[in-house]
Amino acid sequence: MSDRITSWHPSPSKPAYTPPPGAVDAHCHVFGPMAQFPFSPKAKYLPEDAGPDMLFALRDHLGFEKNVIVQASCHGTDNAATLDAIAKSNGKARGVAVVDPAIGDDELVKLHEGGIRGIRFNFLKRLVDNAPKDKFLEVASRLPKGWHVVIYFEADILEEMKPFMAAIPVPIVIDHMGRPDVTQGPDGPDMRAFRALLDSRDDIWFKPTCPDRLDAIKEGGKGDPWDNFAAAVAPLVADYPDRCIWGTDWPHPNMQDEVPDDGHIVDMIPRIAPTEELQRKLLVENPNRLYWSD
Repeated sequence: MSDRITSWHPSPSKPAYTPPPGAVDAHCHVFGPMAQFPFSPKAKYLPEDAGPDMLFALRDHLGFEKNVIVQASCHGTDNAATLDAIAKSNGKARGVAVVDPAIGDDELVKLHEGGIRGIRFNFLKRLVDNAPKDKFLEVASRLPKGWHVVIYFEADILEEMKPFMAAIPVPIVIDHMGRPDVTQGPDGPDMRAFRALLDSRDDIWFKPTCPDRLDAIKEGGKGDPWDNFAAAVAPLVADYPDRCIWGTDWPHPNMQDEVPDDGHIVDMIPRIAPTEELQRKLLVENPNRLYWSD
């Protein structure tokens, strides 16, 4: 693998929607710069550099105040690039790390001091080779106070994931709602199954994010403006308003064949959270409870 890929829009539009003061982009990433932070030899994709300067410029362009930077799979368990971006944010970023389950408690403390507030478990087989549930549960039991676990999986394995998630002793955040088939609509089997998961624990949160992934043309969706996504997700946000956080997913890993306009992604917000109260919970109150409670 030698060809580097670009998965983000070169000049995203200015959104028509203006986020409320204090809004948080609570799911984004940084790539490199590779010369300073080499990518993992196990990485399934090799992106062009998308460092903190680009991320913070986009944040300002889109009208957000803070970021939650989620460790990208291309960096493996070396969180140096994520920590560097947090350090350069002037207090406006926190992060989610990916760690070796054998990580020592002292290293977890250092991550906390660097602005990390959670760890991510990735179960997408096309992105990771190994996801040892027993070891994940062990490290989840040793997390610093106030941390949570972020889990990324696809809808077809939700049922088999339930015993594992039930055993996690800290709050859980589900990336991109576990990738339901939004073409099924708000009452389709994938969304019903996801609602049942949310109902099983009151400390399971979710991200109603990635219309560009879940309603992509190549996935059988409509593409931008992602009408299937809006129709399927708005009822979920309305019914679980205190357990959702939102993010751009910039720089959109592996979306190089259908690169989204970030301005259009932001304009999805009032379609899934149509009231000012819902928008404030989604973008300000909820992410601050998770990441800036201290």
